[in-house]
Amino acid sequence: MSSTPNSQLITNWLAFTNIQTKITNELESVLQTNHQLSLKEFYVLLFLSEAPEKKLKLHQLQNMVGLSQSAMSRLVSRFEARGCGVLKRHICVDDRRAIYTSLTKEGEEKLERAYSTLNEALEKIFSTGTVQQEMEQHIRNFHP
Repeated sequence: MSSTPNSQLITNWLAFTNIQTKITNELESVLQTNHQLSLKEFYVLLFLSEAPEKKLKLHQLQNMVGLSQSAMSRLVSRFEARGCGVLKRHICVDDRRAIYTSLTKEGEEKLERAYSTLNEALEKIFSTGTVQQEMEQHIRNFHP
């Protein structure tokens, strides 16, 4: 492919997504190893912790996390099946079809521990300068 401004944009985009995928995989691994959480599960706890009254309707949460309705329902069900008590489901009083999910005290504590681990991992990833180096290397591979 010729080196045009458009091909450079695509190359930059590919480099960025490659690095983002590596970082996501690293964070996923750290969270699984240390807290038995997936990154999406971490996001659920995080978004609930930031919500008023620490609760959101399931459809609001699914949009924030980027999951389908069924995937979000399965994620919440997995939390419940573990018996770890981090989330609680409630039927909406105003709309019986809507379901709220709220963060419990146990969920807040789990999030606090996972948040600390995630921050340490991100500090390590971004402090080494490897993100910029990987971006430059990826671009060189496409345009030697």
